[in-house]
Amino acid sequence: MASDVQPHRRRFVITARAAASFDPLGRSVAAARAFVRDTLQGWGFADIVDDAVVLTSELVTNAVVHAGTRAEVLCLRAEDGVRVEVADRYPERELPLRHPGERPYADPDRESGRGLMLCAALATRWGVEYTATHKHVWFRIDLPDRPVGTRSAGPVVPDRLLPLADSRVRVAVLQVDAGDCVSAWNEDAEHVFGYAAEKVVGRPLAELAAWPQTPGTGTGIAEALRLSRWEGSYGIRGADGRVIPVYASHLRVRDAHGEPSIVCLLVHDDERALLQTPVRVPVSDQLSEPRPADPFEVFIGSPAPDDLDGLLQRTVERARDMLEADAAFLLLATDDETELEVRATTGLPSTRQRFARVPVEAGTNRYGSARMPAVHDDLAAVPGAVPLLESTGMRSVVTVPLKVEGRLTGSLGVAAEVPGRYSNEEALRLQFAADRIALAVESARLGELERLRRGSLSFLVEASDLLAGTLDRDQTLALMAQMTVPTLATWCAVYTIADQSSDPLLSYVLHEDEERIDGLKELLSRVSPPEPVREAGARPWHETALAVGGETVILPLLARNRVIGLLTLGKPSEEHFRQEILELAEDLSRRAALALDNARLYSERTAISRSLQRSLLPPGSPAIPGMEVEVIYRAAGEGNEVGGDFYDVFPIRDGAYGFAIGDVCGTGPEAAAVTGLARHALRLLAREGLGGPAVLERLNAAILDEGARSRFLTLLYGELHPQPDGSALMKVVCAGHPLPLRLRPNGEVVPAADPQPLLGVIEDLDLYEQTVTLDAGDVLLCVTDGVTERREGTRMLGDDGLAEVLTTCTGLTAGAVAARVLRAVERFAAEPASDDMAILALRVPQQREGD
Repeated sequence: MASDVQPHRRRFVITARAAASFDPLGRSVAAARAFVRDTLQGWGFADIVDDAVVLTSELVTNAVVHAGTRAEVLCLRAEDGVRVEVADRYPERELPLRHPGERPYADPDRESGRGLMLCAALATRWGVEYTATHKHVWFRIDLPDRPVGTRSAGPVVPDRLLPLADSRVRVAVLQVDAGDCVSAWNEDAEHVFGYAAEKVVGRPLAELAAWPQTPGTGTGIAEALRLSRWEGSYGIRGADGRVIPVYASHLRVRDAHGEPSIVCLLVHDDERALLQTPVRVPVSDQLSEPRPADPFEVFIGSPAPDDLDGLLQRTVERARDMLEADAAFLLLATDDETELEVRATTGLPSTRQRFARVPVEAGTNRYGSARMPAVHDDLAAVPGAVPLLESTGMRSVVTVPLKVEGRLTGSLGVAAEVPGRYSNEEALRLQFAADRIALAVESARLGELERLRRGSLSFLVEASDLLAGTLDRDQTLALMAQMTVPTLATWCAVYTIADQSSDPLLSYVLHEDEERIDGLKELLSRVSPPEPVREAGARPWHETALAVGGETVILPLLARNRVIGLLTLGKPSEEHFRQEILELAEDLSRRAALALDNARLYSERTAISRSLQRSLLPPGSPAIPGMEVEVIYRAAGEGNEVGGDFYDVFPIRDGAYGFAIGDVCGTGPEAAAVTGLARHALRLLAREGLGGPAVLERLNAAILDEGARSRFLTLLYGELHPQPDGSALMKVVCAGHPLPLRLRPNGEVVPAADPQPLLGVIEDLDLYEQTVTLDAGDVLLCVTDGVTERREGTRMLGDDGLAEVLTTCTGLTAGAVAARVLRAVERFAAEPASDDMAILALRVPQQREGD
């Protein structure tokens, strides 16, 4: 299925391709984003990178996270756009149906279908294709329309509207060397200006050119020849003494030796259409009759800068030149029209340049508002009237508003160092210029905001992915700082708050210059931490001005209706935070706060879980005279210290010791609960003087009493009695458990007990105990089924495999026997163990000579 995004379908001719595959892991989403970003930037498609990265992120997330399959990403380049395909191996996941009255494709607040909704919003075309083994989701993003192989093109126009030219068009070509002297002069130049080449080669171009002194334009011929490219009108004095108006296009080049020169193309001024760069206008305007000069182009110049910063800088420079001022400035209004943000200045100190803010309403009279034109004859008489100009030496100023459809969008002002320079006449001239540029400035500003919005969306997608990938508190703090520096700020500090009664604690500091991190940390430690405030949004932190310098803002880290910390961002004194950056930082702080609180909760619950689990483990194995005892225990599952397998070795009375090793059905906390019941019941019953069968029969009854929570249990229980001759007498009961193995000094391995019914299944058990005598050098090995059922594909270690391992342990201590068995189990399969394991080794040491 494909969406009907546009009725006209371009022909998609593939000129390059790039492909990559990603495993079903969380980190694959970030890797896929990086792959698409690098590929499109390498192809020169920077304008559509952000949209493509956002869509790829959502589609790969669907494949590797939700579907749990590998994702295959294919990028296809064409002359007019790019197509990206994401395939997974889960074709059963169908496209969400759209029923009448429902929102298209998905609800953005739901996880399901969000990627397809983004495709519908951002892509030129998109679709889903199914095969028996794959599902392909693809999207296509086109570049702006332009004829292939051309930089610009115009429409077909009637012959009567074509520009005029002589029947024999002549283009004078001359070359000017690094000393501004003519070095080449072609035949058409001789015909147009009347000079033979030998008469002009070697002469300065300034001697031939009649350069205009246009008011408000400070560029002379020497300056124009230093520019990489220049285009405009001037005059050339011909051989007869007359000035011939020409239209010229200059291009600065260098030869194979690196020597610069300027190639100049000149035509008669009335034939300027031959060289003039076409103004980009709508097609409907191109087909209409010639129109009068645009007042905006008259003020700004043609061609106008394409970017907002360039347009604003050109505006203040032209405003300064127009009124012969010493300085000029342009401020843009915030969305709520309460503040103005400095975006461009000329003639003012650098500290007044970028993103400083002043209020729209600075006073009570009409001259205190940026919504009205204002003329101040002498700022010394009204201190604070124009906050931006304080301590700059400016005395007189005129300011006018920029308005679009009655809404304040900015303010333009010029200033002079002498008082009384400006009157209402200059204010009217400046207001006329402001009216001409207001719409263009607002359009460029909205375009910049849209680019920032898309870049911010891509940034937040990647930040959310990184923050969701860890539950470690320290790593979360580091990620918070690394994502803000240097993207949003020059330095960052994170304060954490343990509880509502605690003061903020400086927990992490990062500076874009790593050598300054320690110094910044020391400076911040001298300043009282900021006061926690629940109100969302950035607020200034003035206390750091003396200690750190520059502008500092604080954002609260709010999670679950509680302030858990503070995110502090700073910039040097000559820079200021943009409103868009602060809004992005606020979005990031919300995500970071939730991630930090999740890490805190995880750490707290992990600590509680481990404390409870440790309470289920034996406090320690007693020293048994004449015996070596070694226990190894491994619980399955991340963060588990106790599972369904358990062991215990404990004294019963003088000269008698109990030992047990068991396995509760299942793993995890549920099995651990039965483990605790069994271990404590064994100790209690054994110390009441009951024999092995009676102990297990009463434990069986206790397990059955648990009802639905009960789980069956295999158990090997025994009593150990060291003998005066150095041997050990054992009485054992094996209730459904893997049989204990006895290793003799000669390497023989035999079972040491018979199998009997397991516990927790039937009420009436008829159990009996068996007596075994361990002689000097004998080893008794007891394990759980996590050891014997270790698998690698279809192979299993089994009882026979365990016996083979044990035969190699002759002469080893109990600790060495247990370690060798564990090493053999781990090496049997490459994958981590999926079941709990317990190993208990008991050995009667051999008597040494002379003992």
